[in-house]
Amino acid sequence: MSDQTAGRLQDGAPSALPARSRASAVLLALALGGFAIGLSEFASMALLPDFAADLGVNEARAADAISAYALGVVVGAPVLAVAAARMRKRMLLVWLMLAFAVFNTLSAFAPTFGMFTAARFLSGLPHGAYFGVAALVAASVVPRNKRASAIARIFLGLTIATTIGVPAASVLSDGLGWRTGFYMVAAIALATALAVLMKAPRTPADPGANPLKELGALGNRQVWLTVGTGAIGFGGFFAVYTYIASTVQTTLGGDETAVALMLMVAGIGMTVFNLVMGALADRNMNATAYLAFGGGALILGLYPLAASSGLWPMASIVVMMGVLGGVSTVMQTRLMNVAGEAQQLAASLHHAAFNTANALGPFLAARVVAGGYGFPATGYVGSALALAGLLLFSLTIWDARRRGIE
Repeated sequence: MSDQTAGRLQDGAPSALPARSRASAVLLALALGGFAIGLSEFASMALLPDFAADLGVNEARAADAISAYALGVVVGAPVLAVAAARMRKRMLLVWLMLAFAVFNTLSAFAPTFGMFTAARFLSGLPHGAYFGVAALVAASVVPRNKRASAIARIFLGLTIATTIGVPAASVLSDGLGWRTGFYMVAAIALATALAVLMKAPRTPADPGANPLKELGALGNRQVWLTVGTGAIGFGGFFAVYTYIASTVQTTLGGDETAVALMLMVAGIGMTVFNLVMGALADRNMNATAYLAFGGGALILGLYPLAASSGLWPMASIVVMMGVLGGVSTVMQTRLMNVAGEAQQLAASLHHAAFNTANALGPFLAARVVAGGYGFPATGYVGSALALAGLLLFSLTIWDARRRGIE
């Protein structure tokens, strides 16, 4: 990435970076938004049986609301990133969180399943754009050699949401109703908007930014190769994660408590490896990506044996799955490196890829389960997708070196 492009990452900020304490406050405010988004996305999965019963649909039909959210992310990430190219990043983040609060409130109020599904689609629209713009702001407040770690700290809000937030929302919803979970998300989104307004850098918009420059990312082969690597390789994680509860209950005969603890173990693994992989990526990004995909393929390949052996062996593999989850930070940072003048769109496309992975992995794993191979066999699907991600990443690096980009 050129010095000129690096300067644009700072959104017109002066050359001196904020003090360490100021940067930490900015990253904390941004991570709070990640927590709200993670809570909205994952809690809706946990609350599916409750809102299905209340809104009068079966659970298979209720899953359409989950898909609607993912579709909103895929649509909203590029559209909002391009449309808001001229906005100051600080104010764009504030408006995105205010919209997220409104749409989650609509989810909580929805009287019918159709309205609830529409509200979930709208809730997904700000998701990708928020994370993409937040990554650019995070990169602007730390030295260049600390950008991956800074982005990892934003994603920390997302991983903590899966570890602590979702179980907490489930407990509150059990006592106060499923709508409480979405009220919680709206409240946290409002708090994020206020925190970002107060703490994010008050820098002007880049005078040279415009939608046409952002659309330039669509003609950048390195952007598409990186997006594809994340969409396929990270799909391996979701191929297994989606069916953890089913594996615990069906294969091992565990109860709901065992399921909750196993999901918490998965969240802990994601949180720890997210930070570790961010720190390693600051030193050597390509080697970290190979470690994530290669290690993920190995771990997921061992999952079928562990998941058939007992809760403790399964837990040891589930926590190690986080090594593949940590690739998200690496791909986000690489997109910023190769995007040139289309920083905002490229950074937001990462989250469209993330949700593509969330659809691709479970879809392929479901075919294996439907074929009678059992839930532990999802590990083979996950391992194959991680290997495919490794191969595609190798192609990406080869293409970059052939063209003199790296």
